[in-house]
Formats: sequence, C-alpha cells, structure tokens
Amino acid sequence: MNKVFESADAAIADITDGATILVGGFGLCGNPENLIVALHGKSLKNLTIVSNNCGIDQDGLGILMSAGQIATMIGSYVGENKTLEQLFLSKKINLQLIPQGTLAEKLRAGGAGIPAFYTPTGVGTVVADGKEVRTFDGREYLLERSITAPFAFVKAFKGDTLGNLVFRKTARNFNPMIATAARCTIAEVEHLVGPGEIAPDEVHVPGIYVKRIIQGKAYRKPIEQRTVRPRPTN
Repeated sequence: MNKVFESADAAIADITDGATILVGGFGLCGNPENLIVALHGKSLKNLTIVSNNCGIDQDGLGILMSAGQIATMIGSYVGENKTLEQLFLSKKINLQLIPQGTLAEKLRAGGAGIPAFYTPTGVGTVVADGKEVRTFDGREYLLERSITAPFAFVKAFKGDTLGNLVFRKTARNFNPMIATAARCTIAEVEHLVGPGEIAPDEVHVPGIYVKRIIQGKAYRKPIEQRTVRPRPTN
C-alpha cells in the first residue's frame, strides 16, 4: 500500500479548525518542519497541540503560536518561547504543563492501548490536583490518563512508501511514541525510499502506525541556543 502524498498541503488537507494534533520533536530537534509550515499556511484556528515544547517564537511550533492558531498547548517545557509566556500571563491561551517523563509515558501508553497508569511523579504537588491517589507497597502514586489524538505529525530521517520509519540520533526523541498514539499519523522524511530498502532490524516505527508520508523539503534544522567551544589560542 503506497502511503505517499505529493505534498505537506495534501497530507493535511482534512485537518480542520479545533483539531488536536500530536507533534514530535524536542526543542527544535526532530521537528516536522514541512507539516508545521503547511498547517500555518492553512490558517487553522483553535488548535490543541500536544508536544514536548512549543519551539521558539518564530521557529517550530512557535510560528503557529505567534499566529494565534493554538488555543491549548499541552507539553512539558515552555522556557524558550516568549510569545507563549505572554499569552499565558494574559490568559489568552490554555497551557497544560506535564512532567516530561509523565508526558512520554502518556503518549507511549496511549499508543499501546493502555487508558491510564499510576506514577509517583507529582504526588504532593499541584500536578496531583483532582487526580486519584493510591498507595502501592507503601508509596503513593497518581492515576494519569493516557494521551491519544486524531492526528500526529512526526519527522524521520528515512522512510519507505509503506510508512516504515528510521530516526537519526537525538531527532528520535518523542517522535516514535507520538507516531503510535494517533488515528492518523503523518510522517515527513528526509529520504523517501522504496519497499525493502530499509532492513527490518533498522525500523524504529513500523509502517502500520503511519497513514501518510511525504518527502520533506528545504530543511533548515534551526538551533535554539547555539553554543560552540572557544578556539584554542595557540
């Protein structure tokens, strides 16, 4: 089954206002750049985005935030995005912060068909407000609901026309978990190859989880905070 779409615009054509979308990446590493740009160009509103963070002001998911397209942001870190900070302080956006490990497990569990799980993270803090607490072996745990969504955007280094994906180094981050947790996962890849060109043992996400795939273009791969070692003086 060929899952290739001719463009990012074609791949997201059925996404409408108010959609909930899971988005891979960590900082700006492993961001589905083409799909984010296409979503921005479609000018959709009232989106709910689930991602580790929201990029920076004019990169990654930050372009959707700056354009006022995101109504609810669910993630674990927002420190690099001044626009999000201002919108939150002025009560113009619904922000839900989740401990990073808990967010990862919410997505993994969602993809595995597990509706909820217990974790000790957040016990005795505001994270526990309104949640069931149970004791196991003398330790308290919170009941956390898993996360799934109608759509997910992921970015991989390589993919084949059947949807099998391979990630490269730290760009792997949240992408594999997110790929499994949506009804329609859309992947963009740097290298699109034919069936059989990816060895089975190299596959990080099997194609059964991916409904649509596109060949990505013009990757910028921006860096949030570029730091380099000083050159030797002699």
